[in-house]
Amino acid sequence: MRMEIEKTFSFEAAHRLPQVESSHKCFRLHGHSFRVTVRVRGEVDAKKGWIVDFATLGEAWQPLHALLDHQYLNEVPGLENPTSELLARFVAERIRVPQAHVSSITVHETCMASASIFL
Repeated sequence: MRMEIEKTFSFEAAHRLPQVESSHKCFRLHGHSFRVTVRVRGEVDAKKGWIVDFATLGEAWQPLHALLDHQYLNEVPGLENPTSELLARFVAERIRVPQAHVSSITVHETCMASASIFL
């Protein structure tokens, strides 16, 4: 049986968007309580009854949390223009979940605005 599961993580960070007009509010330094949803797809193990342990998703997220939490994202190599879209791609390129395929990453920069990448 093929299924998907997801787990959401959070981190706090500051950023600014240097490519927008200087009059745009996001041009100025500001912060977010980001949430990142990692979704994986795979076969449900007949014995265990799951695709992968949710704890494994947490372990896969931990290095990214250490890299991003309480940082100025513009200073993280590869995130010089840290839009939600580019942050989703950044996470997707770096997260590895053993025995499961990462099918999407969603970055929520506010409770009402998010960007997703589908893999």
